[in-house]
Amino acid sequence: MTCFLFQSLIFTVLPSVAYSDSLDWKDYGTDSILNTVLNHKHLGNGSIILCHNGAKYTAQALEQLITGLKEKGFTLVTMSELIYKDNYKMDTEGRQHLLNTSNSSSTSPDTSN
Repeated sequence: MTCFLFQSLIFTVLPSVAYSDSLDWKDYGTDSILNTVLNHKHLGNGSIILCHNGAKYTAQALEQLITGLKEKGFTLVTMSELIYKDNYKMDTEGRQHLLNTSNSSSTSPDTSN
């Protein structure tokens, strides 16, 4: 399973990809960020987690957030590793699906969630 953690400035480049907002900008605290992300109903393969640079508790929550994601079986990857361009389409949840397996040498992301 893969997900990607990144800063809000990058998000505007990929508006069609579904993401989970950490709501860290609301400054409710570390536990709120962890609960919001780790228990998000759409957290799954290929999820992108939106965190903000200037949020008060994000830096404090980051190590626990990464640990929690890894404990759930996720692997953090770069955006270029996450987004497949050739022979894939994205559904309304932002999940990628292989269009034509006979002509593709790419490895399909796990979309079983």
